[in-house]
Amino acid sequence: MERFQTITPIDGSIYVERAYANADVINHTLENAQTAQAHWQSLPLEARQAICSKAVECFVANQDAIGAEVTWMMGRPMAYTRGEVAGFEERATHMINIAPHALAPIELPEKSGFRRYIKRVPLGTVFVIAPWNYPYLTAVNAIVPALLAGNTVILKHSAQTPLCAERMVAAFVEAGIPKGVFQYLHLSHADTEKVMQHDSIRHVAFTGSVPGGEMVERTVAGRFISAGLELGGKDPAYICQDADIKNAVETVIDGAFFNSGQSCCGMERLYVHEDVYDDVVNQSIDLVKQYKLGRPDNPETTLGPLVRTASADFVRAQAQEAIEQGAKALIDASQFPADQAGTPYLAPQLLVNVTHDMRVMTEETFGPLLGIQKVKSDDEALHLMNDSEFGLTAAIFTQDEDRGEQLAERAEAGTVFLNRCDYLDPALAWVGVKNSGRGCTLSQVGFEQLTRPKSFHFKRV
Repeated sequence: MERFQTITPIDGSIYVERAYANADVINHTLENAQTAQAHWQSLPLEARQAICSKAVECFVANQDAIGAEVTWMMGRPMAYTRGEVAGFEERATHMINIAPHALAPIELPEKSGFRRYIKRVPLGTVFVIAPWNYPYLTAVNAIVPALLAGNTVILKHSAQTPLCAERMVAAFVEAGIPKGVFQYLHLSHADTEKVMQHDSIRHVAFTGSVPGGEMVERTVAGRFISAGLELGGKDPAYICQDADIKNAVETVIDGAFFNSGQSCCGMERLYVHEDVYDDVVNQSIDLVKQYKLGRPDNPETTLGPLVRTASADFVRAQAQEAIEQGAKALIDASQFPADQAGTPYLAPQLLVNVTHDMRVMTEETFGPLLGIQKVKSDDEALHLMNDSEFGLTAAIFTQDEDRGEQLAERAEAGTVFLNRCDYLDPALAWVGVKNSGRGCTLSQVGFEQLTRPKSFHFKRV
């Protein structure tokens, strides 16, 4: 049986080793999901809510072990990994609470002699493909509402974070979820595509790269099933001349460097009005110098390694190319002794004198690197913010809410923040435009991706 290994970025050792599911296991899992779906759908929503709530309790009860596993699998400092559990709890609880409203039938106005209404019914089996960078926060967005809506779910997690799939399913099993309703599979790329092509799969929820999203679309083409795609980002921020500079800088720098910059909605481009540019740059330098790069199992570390050396090398190359084209690096990497070529440990960096002729301002970086560009006006800032193939989030900093709202209306993004960034409010729809994907998770609207409308047209006789 073919096996895979999870190499920890902490020290390059093997942290997890698992077997890929073989054909028999895959078929058995798919059959169990299909068989279980009708019974799961028939349960009252209150029963499904109760099981999901219990599963959240079981999950949170293991937060220390879960946090340690996240640190070792993908490198986030242990000081922050509990936030993954807290975010899981917040999002799951919100979706459990709004389910009765989100899934309620749509009653139409009275029409003499008729009764008419629309129900939201489950699709069947949902296949969730989750990434390593926020292994629980990305997966929960689709899994919990899918289960609440009456679907069964099969989870395929990244080979970098396989324990996350096992932990999540174990929590639901402990909570008493019926057999076959929520399962996981460790799959090769080829078998992942085969599962998407199986007749029982009625929706694919994918979070990952743009090429990964293209693969999903090719694989399900002609099957007439839905696919939710949360893909990449090159998210911009704009600091206006009337912004609270201290708050803006602290927020953007955290949004750029949290999780070592490995966030689809992390800040990767910063545009600053010329009137406050020098102040913003100086405060940014001071903040970045305060990061402590090192082993993420050290409680004092605030910046861990990237997930693998190849990822760090990509960021190094992107930065070096920009410098060769005229950009200026503001951070002396020697101030971060853990930064070592040939390892995933990479010092944070700020670049100025950047332009959109450089990859660093147009191509997703996914690392601790932020380009800062001076602008003369709101119009110039908006033009540059929208000059991207991506459109996940955008952040605007101004103390004039009316001005901020006018700018937000013009920003090409699924979510526009005012005076904050890099946060998912579960009450709001999480959605991208352009190459950042399609479909929606979270909020009441997210349930619509995991159900289909069914109309009931009754004539009274």
